[in-house]
Amino acid sequence: MPILKVQEQTAGKVASMLLQIQAIKLNTQKPFTWASGWKSPIYCDNRLSLSYPEVRTAVRDGLVQAIRENYPAVEAIAGVATAGIAQGALVAEAMNLPFLYVRPKPKDHGMENLIEGKVTKDQKVVVIEDLVSTGGSSLKAVQALREAGFNVLGMVSIFNYGFDIATRNFYEANTSLVSLSDYNYLINYALDQKYITNDQLVSLKAWRVDPSSWKP
Repeated sequence: MPILKVQEQTAGKVASMLLQIQAIKLNTQKPFTWASGWKSPIYCDNRLSLSYPEVRTAVRDGLVQAIRENYPAVEAIAGVATAGIAQGALVAEAMNLPFLYVRPKPKDHGMENLIEGKVTKDQKVVVIEDLVSTGGSSLKAVQALREAGFNVLGMVSIFNYGFDIATRNFYEANTSLVSLSDYNYLINYALDQKYITNDQLVSLKAWRVDPSSWKP
């Protein structure tokens, strides 16, 4: 299985739904500023899908299908806090599997847990993430689960920017990622549906190649 994979069955449909509900916004003239300081022509907030029952259900079903096809031995679902928690819980419920989630850092009180839920050594777990950019925070959750004794089969996300650095990071972490849709499918769909022009497509592709130095 490739390190980064996109589910062709869901790629176009998920991209269209996220654009329609404005969970993904594209603007090459007035770019968004990421926490990293990057200027970006795309902003993605998949949490919005939870507010639309039809979209929420389609995303959940897509994640379930991706897990069954790619990780059939799964025994538990783990969400990455915070955005992966709701999606992971929906998937776990649909698959009748145990659910847990991984915090970005341990709680500073009580049991000081990093992982919330029952820890079962050698349990085969699939990690749910809503969005993958470089993969850094997502892979920290994978590392935490492995250190706790879980057997991480891989990760499934709603969307993936497809950066080269993410491919490298997942390869080095020996972790596969399956996404319901990605940046390439998104911009091709956006062009086909006239969300963007050909000139904007050129700019969007340039950002994808070198996001740190891209300018509108």
